[in-house]
Parts: sequence; structure tokens; C-alpha cells
Amino acid sequence: MAEVLVVVENGVKKVTLEMLTIARGLGSVSAVVFGDADTAKLGEFGAEKIYTASGEDVDGYLVAPKATVVAELVKRVQPAAVLLASTQEGKEIAARLAIKLDNGLLTDAVGLDADGTATQAIFAGSAIVKSKVTKGLPIVTIRPNSVTPEPSAATPAVEELTVAASDADKLTKVVERVAEQKGSRPELTEAGIVVSGGRGVGNADNFKLVEELADLLGGAVGASRAAVDSGYYPHQFQVGQTGKTVSPQLYVALGISGAIQHRAGMQTSKTIVAVNKDAEAPIFELADFGVVGDLFKVVPQAADEIRKRK
Repeated sequence: MAEVLVVVENGVKKVTLEMLTIARGLGSVSAVVFGDADTAKLGEFGAEKIYTASGEDVDGYLVAPKATVVAELVKRVQPAAVLLASTQEGKEIAARLAIKLDNGLLTDAVGLDADGTATQAIFAGSAIVKSKVTKGLPIVTIRPNSVTPEPSAATPAVEELTVAASDADKLTKVVERVAEQKGSRPELTEAGIVVSGGRGVGNADNFKLVEELADLLGGAVGASRAAVDSGYYPHQFQVGQTGKTVSPQLYVALGISGAIQHRAGMQTSKTIVAVNKDAEAPIFELADFGVVGDLFKVVPQAADEIRKRK
């Protein structure tokens, strides 16, 4: 059975486990890890082999050396497919890899069949299509929270790769790394529950209401572009076409009208709940459950009910 390469970036995340789950339906799973490998976790979810690549040539530069490492590995093992996360880094590695191999590329897949046919949301999420690479092997980036990770224990063999970055790979050097401070909330793109606020929240102080509901539900906080542009919440929490794409089990939209740009970043959520005082707001066309009302009355009542059940 041919190998399926799963590229792991910045540690084992939930999307990594999702990719390992998908990969098992395509072939023998092999993880490609840059840096230290969590062998136990990768093996728990089906990795039969782990390729590791580390050193200054990987750590000291941006993604170009990583793409070179994966390209050389693809040429050597001739895998059935290569899966990467639909993150900023994952997409860049995938794009560089496709160019190096003169290969087709599919991005933001929410599903992948055994024959390499991907399910994608396109045109800002207004249509769902089935796509397939017609030249080369399937190189596919997977949108986080697309599938439920399922363990399948394996004992992986570990092989260390030789990193030989070219001069062209070293044109952009990392001169400093600053660790982003993280709170107790889950990372936005990894969260199973997301509570987002829009222009209807009114101001930055009122976003405490959004945060409170998110914390009660154990979820992450998001924001629409209108809220971000108005200075209500930091840009890194923006959900939408020009922000982050999320696909949680539950998405709560508070004071969000539902413009197509926002819908593109969240409409694959499993269950969508919307609260808006405008009964004609486009978000209600997408919502599974909608409340027409003042969010400043609805949300505190919902928060009280959640507290009673804890």
C-alpha cells in the first residue's frame, strides 16, 4: 500500500489528527514532522512511519526549505497523496510543493475520498464542489474541523531526513521569534465551539458579553470584519474570507448580519445559532437556530441558563 504523507507543522494539533484520520482511507500513513516529533500521539492516530527534519536550515528560514524537504521525499517514496493543513504556512508549503513537482493542488478541502476526490466550498462558500487533481498526485490542504479525529493505534518507525536547503530557499531568514501569549481559550481555528460578535455588539467594551458566553461554553471568541474594522476586537480573531476559516461543531453569531464575506469563513460549521434584532438579516438564511431579538437581553438570559446547568 502506497504511503500518504501528512505534513505536521508547529506541533501536533487537532487538524493534524484530522489529517491522519483522512489519510488512513487513502493508504499507509506517514507523518512529516519539522522539529520534535510527538511519536506517541502520531502513532495513536495511525502514523506507521514518521519522517523528521530539523536543524538550522529548517528553523532559521521561512517555509521554502520545508517545501524542498517534502518535494525530495515525494520524489523518493512516490506517495499516494500529500495532505497539509489549510493554514497560512500549510498553504504556502503546498503551493511551493505543487510548483516544484509541476503538480495539481486542491485547497480548503472539507472531505477527501479514497480516490483523491476532494469536497470543497468555493465562491466564498456559496457552492460545494467535488474536485480532483488531473496532473500528478493529490496535494490537498484540509480545512480544520472538517472531520472527527478517530484513533487507530500504530507503532511508527522514525526516519531522520537530511535537509539540504538551496541558496534560493535561504533568501528570507528568520531574525527573531516572539511567542504569542495565549489565554485559557482554545485556538480559534481549532475550537469546537466559537462565539463571534459583529457590528451589532456596539463597541469594544460590549465584547465582554461575547467573551463571557464563549467562556461559559468552553469556546473561542471570533469577530466579523465589521467589528474588527471598527476596533471592537483584534484582527487575529476575524472570521471570514479575509480572516480565518473555522468549522466548529457550534458557531454562535451575535449581532452579525451575515455578509457573504463572513459566511465564507464559517458556513461549514456543523450547527449555527444566530442572534440579531433584524429579522431580515442574511445570517438567518444560514442559521440552524435563530433568535430575533436584542442580543443584550438574549445573551445574558442564555448565560444564566448555562450557569444553572453546570
